[in-house]
Amino acid sequence: MSKILLLISLLSTFLFAELRHIDASEEVVKSGMKIIDIRTLPEWKETGLVENAIPITFFDEQGRYNAEAFTKELDKYVSKDKEFALICRTGSRSAAVSEMLSKQGYKVVNLKGGIKSLMSKGYVPEPYRP
Repeated sequence: MSKILLLISLLSTFLFAELRHIDASEEVVKSGMKIIDIRTLPEWKETGLVENAIPITFFDEQGRYNAEAFTKELDKYVSKDKEFALICRTGSRSAAVSEMLSKQGYKVVNLKGGIKSLMSKGYVPEPYRP
């Protein structure tokens, strides 16, 4: 029985994409990696977006979410087998959503510190334009 559990454990590590957490930096923004901004519309309006980021809200302003609707929209912009990054305000929401997506097989990177960290390093986001 323990051999079966060990085998299942080992197989599950290969079935799920590895989740990476890296610091939000201008180098990542300039790297060409697709970045999905999961913040809310008021947040995008307040601070703007990182260069070429794709805005797709995950949590609404009351903290509710629809994971199925989010992944359906996400799949229009990314492929599960190609690495992309998630960013939010401070990195907390993107960490949680990255974990969920990683378990679904996406090659996702969480940008630690979020847009606030980038801005504290002097990065100036682009204004949000619908």
